[in-house]
Formats: sequence, structure tokens, C-alpha cells
Amino acid sequence: MTTVLVTGGAGFIGSHLVEALLAQGERVRVLDDLSTGKLENLAGVIDQIEFIEGSVVDAATVRRAAEEVEVVYHLAAIASVPQSMAEPVQTELVNTVGTLNLLQAAQAADTRRVVLSSTCAVYGDEPTLPKIEIMLPQPKSPYAISKLAAEYYCRVYCESFGLETVVLRYFNVFGPRQDPSSAYSGVISIFVDKLAAGIAPTIFGDGQQTRDFVFVQDVVQANILAGNTPQVAGGTFNIGTGRQVTVQHLFETLRGIFECEVTPLYAPGRSGDVLHSYADSSQAARLLGWQAQVTLEAGLKQLVESYKL
Repeated sequence: MTTVLVTGGAGFIGSHLVEALLAQGERVRVLDDLSTGKLENLAGVIDQIEFIEGSVVDAATVRRAAEEVEVVYHLAAIASVPQSMAEPVQTELVNTVGTLNLLQAAQAADTRRVVLSSTCAVYGDEPTLPKIEIMLPQPKSPYAISKLAAEYYCRVYCESFGLETVVLRYFNVFGPRQDPSSAYSGVISIFVDKLAAGIAPTIFGDGQQTRDFVFVQDVVQANILAGNTPQVAGGTFNIGTGRQVTVQHLFETLRGIFECEVTPLYAPGRSGDVLHSYADSSQAARLLGWQAQVTLEAGLKQLVESYKL
């Protein structure tokens, strides 16, 4: 049995990944400072894991967490564009320096591979669609810049230090446990929270901006494949469905699931937000054997059902 480390493992995506790794028989260690993650996300498995409360900014804690670890799944981050606009230095510290701390620790511990959770935000508003991995990044926020820098550090550690790294650029992840009150919450969890209460949600902009919404369990499978597939070290992969969905259509689909007649409010677009984005994930299909399996509609229904529990 090998030991794997999940940073940010008490968070939305991380906690789902922890459960999947345990189901595969892995010994799982979690590092999380609980700034946005919650122990309740791990309530069903807390007695099956080793939990370290601490930050990736603390190099000594990261070194301890990386000891005797074969694979690191690095999800710990400040993942909010608005927060990064307000706190760019802290965002850089957590997302970039935190990743560098982790790479140094992993190299020292003879870790086999580090899988970095990155973001489609690195593409910015480069107008070509769909987004492909070889596009020149044009980040529009400190969040996107910090994630791009983390990607570059992963590449350097792979090419120059011999540490296997794989970068996953998530598109818009959604699913159970995404906190609607959090600063980094996705539009779906906010809409669900509002509609469940019969409250009109706010759409920023005209609602015609587009996103590629990918279900959390599909993202979990992408991570596991990235951690274990041979000969993909140094690779960067888009993780999305390839389907372009307007925010307006998203709202109308959710309104239909809730069977309600709420009308949304509209507000000006937010600084740093990208207008249009969807993925070409053919490289992930070809090299990782990964494709999104859960449709938007099926994922939304599952999310709404979990919300009612």
C-alpha cells in the first residue's frame, strides 16, 4: 500500500478525491489549513486518513506532509478571482510559493509524481475557442497569474530536477460540497443555494458569457489518471466537457429542475472575469484516457438532490 498526499483535501474537490483514493486502497494523508476547507467534508472518512492541519506556505509543515509519499495531489490554493484582486500578494504566496514549497519537499522525499490543480483562467480572454493547451496564456487576474507561475515551476522541476509533474487545467467544476457562501464558490452552487430558498440569484453581465461546466467526480477521475498513467510526466491537460453553456441557459436549466418561476437579477460584469471559455480536452482523452462522463443536466440533478438531504 502506497501513501498519497492530498493538499486541500478538506475542500470541495479535494474531499471527493480523498474518498476515491481510499476506495482504491490507498493510504491517504491530507494537508489543509481549513481556511476554506471543512472537516465536515471528510466526516465519513476522517478515521481512515492522516490529517495534518497546516498551510502550504509553511515549508516545514509541507516537508513533514511529504515524507514517504509516492504521489502528491496538490489542490490547496486561494481559488477565488475576486479574492485575488483584493489580496494579490497573499494569493501569490499561497498559490505560487506554496507550490514551490511542495515541489521542493516532494523532490527531497523522492516522491514519484506531483499532480497540480490549475485552471482554465490562465487562458484569459484570448478569443480562440475552444481552448487548447498550446495557446499563449493571457491571465487577467492575480489568481490566474499565480496558477500559471505554479505551472511553470512544475515544468522546471520535471525537466531540470527529475520530479514527475502533471498539470490539470480545470474548467468550471461543480458538484456536492461546493460552498455557496465561499468567496471562491462557482456560479452553480450560488444559483442552487438561492433557488432552493426561492430567492432571485444575480447574473453578472448579460448572461451570455459562456463556461464549460465539469462535474466533480469527473475531475476526481482525471486526477487519479494523472497520478498513475505512465509517460505523461511534464504534460498539461485541459479538464472540461467541450460543451459551451451560457450562464443564462444554466439558470434556466436549474429553474426547471427546481420547478420555480424566479426571475434573475442582473448586475454589471465583474473585473477579472473571462467572457467565454470552453475546453478542447482531446489531449486528456488521447494520453490519459479521460473523458467527462457526467452531463451538465445529470450533474445538476445530482447536486440538487444532495442539497435537499
